[in-house]
Amino acid sequence: MKIDRLQELKQKLTDIADLSDIWSFYMDHFADKLEFTDLGKPVYNQYLDTVLHKICQQMFDRAVKITDFFLICIAAYHLFHGAFQVEGRIGGVIYFQDIKIGLLAVSADYPPTDAVKYSRFSEIIQLPTPNRNDVYDGLRLCN
Repeated sequence: MKIDRLQELKQKLTDIADLSDIWSFYMDHFADKLEFTDLGKPVYNQYLDTVLHKICQQMFDRAVKITDFFLICIAAYHLFHGAFQVEGRIGGVIYFQDIKIGLLAVSADYPPTDAVKYSRFSEIIQLPTPNRNDVYDGLRLCN
């Protein structure tokens, strides 16, 4: 395993339109490599838990139950990666916290087949609602 290929994965995640290419690159170079998973530690992340539930609900057009979500954080690379199950289907997620972009992959069928559903996601920073103290002559001031 070449850890420097994480930069290539990050670049693919931001540039490539075919999400299956990104996921295949991750699976081929990192996912099942013990030396890769040993770089991180298991964590819980509220943001990714929420994203996972929302995206899976949209993918299957109904509320779904997610189980066995096991997330690993490799802090040195700002990377979260993990696996989960959703209604008997296998899924996985990768997320680079520094660029706030991730990819979710879920087996499309049950029992699982080669068909996979993908969703790229990005974190949106929510700005506070401006108040009269923030506006001067139509320009937003820095506070």
